[in-house]
Amino acid sequence: MNSILNVQSVYKTFYSNKDETKINALKNINFQLYEKETLGIVGESGCGKSTLAKIIVQLEKLTSGEINYKNTILNNLNYRDLIKYKKDIQLVFQDPYSSLNPRLNIHKILEEPLIIHSSLNKNQRMEKCKEIIKLVGLQEQTLFKYPHEFSGGQRQRIVIARALILQPKLIIADEPVSALDVSIQSQILNLIKDIKDQFNLSLIFISHDLSVVLYMSDRIIVMYEGEIVEMGNAKNIFNQPQHAYTKKLISSIPKIKRYR
Repeated sequence: MNSILNVQSVYKTFYSNKDETKINALKNINFQLYEKETLGIVGESGCGKSTLAKIIVQLEKLTSGEINYKNTILNNLNYRDLIKYKKDIQLVFQDPYSSLNPRLNIHKILEEPLIIHSSLNKNQRMEKCKEIIKLVGLQEQTLFKYPHEFSGGQRQRIVIARALILQPKLIIADEPVSALDVSIQSQILNLIKDIKDQFNLSLIFISHDLSVVLYMSDRIIVMYEGEIVEMGNAKNIFNQPQHAYTKKLISSIPKIKRYR
C-alpha cells in the first residue's frame, strides 16, 4: 500500500500569555496514512486530536516535526505554494453551524472553493453545486437557503458537500457526529463511509467514542495527553487492547443488559 500522508516527530507547544506556562499539546506524534485507508484517532477531550487535525491541514503551525503529503513537506511551504495542496486535504468540523457562514446561502458556500481553486465558469460551478448537494442526500432547493434553515444533520451534510466539492484525496472528519442527535448520527456515519468508498478517499476519522471509531476505521490510533499510546488494526485493538488507557476506553462503552 502506498502512503499518502506521513506525520513525523510532530510536537506542538502552546504558551500562556499570562504566566508563560508551557503546554505540550502534542508530543512526538508519528504515523502513516495509506491510500484509501480509514485511520481512526480516538481519545478524550484535550488529548490533542483536534490540534493534530488542524496541523495536518495547516490551520495551526507545529512547533517541530514534518507533515509529509505525497513527498511534499507541507509545513515548509509558504502560503502561495501551500494553496495548491489545500484542495487535496479537507477538514469536516465538529460543529456544522459555526463552520458555515450564516450570511451566505448554500450555493455561495459551496461555490466559494470552486472560485478559488478551479477555472469553471458560473454555469459550470452551479452544475457542480447541484451535483454535490444531491450526492449528500439533499435537494437542489437547498442551494438557495441559509444555514439557519436546516437541522444539525442537514447542516453536516452541507459541510460534507463543501469538503467534497474540490474532489480531495484526503478528508479529516473531526468529531463529525458528536454535535448531532443520536438518531441522526448513524445516517451521517454511513454517508461518510459511502462517500469515502465512492471517491476512493483516504480518511482520518477523529472521535472520543471508541465504538464509533471501530465501526469506521481500518486502523486506530489511541491518544492520551498529547501522545500516541497505542496503534494498530481496529479489531485487534478492540479485542486485545495493550495499554491501560485503551482498556479504560473499551470498558466505558455502554453495554445493554437483558432482563427476563
